[in-house]
Amino acid sequence: MPEVIETPAAPIRVRIAPSPTGDPHVGTAYIGLINFIYARQRGGQFILRIEDTDRARFVATSEQMIFDALKWVGLTWDEGPDVGGPYGPYRQSERTQIYRDHAEILLANGTAYRCFCTPDELETSRKQQMAAKLPPRYAGTCRNLSPETVNTNLAESKEYVARMKVPLEGSTTFHDELRGDITFEHTNVDDQVLMKSDGFPTYHLANVVDDHLMLITDVIRAEEWISSTPKHVLLYQAFGWPAPRFWHMPLLRNLDKSKISKRKNPVSLVFYRQAGFLPEAVINFLGLMGGGMSDSVNPETAAVAAVPSGKASEADIFSLEDMLARFRVDKIRLGGPVFDLTKLKWLNGEYLRRITPEDFYSRLRATILSDDYLKQIAVLIQARIETLGQFGDLTHFFFAEDVLPTEAVFLPKKRTLEETLAFAAEQLTALEATAWSVEALEPALKALGESHTWSVKENFMLLRAIITGSTMSPPLLESLIVFGKPRTLDRMRRFLDTQKKLATGKR
Repeated sequence: MPEVIETPAAPIRVRIAPSPTGDPHVGTAYIGLINFIYARQRGGQFILRIEDTDRARFVATSEQMIFDALKWVGLTWDEGPDVGGPYGPYRQSERTQIYRDHAEILLANGTAYRCFCTPDELETSRKQQMAAKLPPRYAGTCRNLSPETVNTNLAESKEYVARMKVPLEGSTTFHDELRGDITFEHTNVDDQVLMKSDGFPTYHLANVVDDHLMLITDVIRAEEWISSTPKHVLLYQAFGWPAPRFWHMPLLRNLDKSKISKRKNPVSLVFYRQAGFLPEAVINFLGLMGGGMSDSVNPETAAVAAVPSGKASEADIFSLEDMLARFRVDKIRLGGPVFDLTKLKWLNGEYLRRITPEDFYSRLRATILSDDYLKQIAVLIQARIETLGQFGDLTHFFFAEDVLPTEAVFLPKKRTLEETLAFAAEQLTALEATAWSVEALEPALKALGESHTWSVKENFMLLRAIITGSTMSPPLLESLIVFGKPRTLDRMRRFLDTQKKLATGKR
């Protein structure tokens, strides 16, 4: 029987607020799923807000990628930048005046103050604190400036930030719906910057102002934000506003229990789509991570190795509709759920075997055998083959999951294995930080080679070998563009991981 949900008097409103700074993260879908279920079970509203005030890391194409990726796994929202709503705008970059007005309220009532310290002064203070083995935090230099000094600095057009004036004594306690009461001593809460000198808000001010103005009743987010919550509670108090309920979800973890990271797992939702995972399997897997399906296998203790090729546990396989009917937030496990790619692949295989041959074919044609993908590949090899039958000889790496070259293929002459793998790691770092276009990749890779005295030939041949498994391929950089950044980075990481394991085995 579906869980009977008692709906509170105030209509439930929840939100997710991803930042458009790159590929959409699996963690966004994980937290989005919990918010979506919570709202839908209670007849509430699910809002998507774009937190794009970090202009230094802003990626113009990221917002649409977020929309597409979340819709791909089956999540839809009632309000957002693309669908509108009564409490917009839903992009923070379009709400800057709102934040400035609210910062002025805090400056006027004395719960915030202007800080005129320069970056150099702050850095000097930080180094002094670290040398004294103290936790780095703002020293309070401008906390009690006289009104005359403030006015003089303003008259001289000195740049400033607005900081929150945290009480020097006492503590702040808030209730976490999953963990109970949590208390932070004010001595451990920094005078956080609220408005930067460029006129853009920090996360903390924008988050609180937006959640209040958008009538958010429940803030369901990752547990890494627990340490920020006392700052947010103090801001609600400074404005005289009631705080929402807080739910801090356990973080997704790697197999070694560390926080999920791109160094150990593909974290881009785009990767999973391009690599041929089914959205039903991905959302099912993320539902297991939440632990709210009371009759499902505990993902923290389940022996994955015992079942990857066997029959699926019916308790492990469920649809989004099943989650809406059976998911219970009081069953969420606080232990960090393990994002085990082996388990996800097994689950995806079970879904593939349950669909009809016709559906299987249509899924292939919609992803790795799509017309668009094949056309991009065909352009690269048309001038390099003599028969159509040679198509597979030059293009197999576009479709294969495991392409792991031997030393005979990837190791340049006169280079040691150790220095080659070290340079490959540098290539990975460069690729992560570079825009995905030939115009950006070519100079970035060449600059990397020059800085490490690797010739262009050595540099590109190593990368070619890692990605294609061969010393021959269609044009390398153009191939990377077609193959895609998430899959390229994943292939590089798996190559390096394999070489590390091989080296460990030799010891």
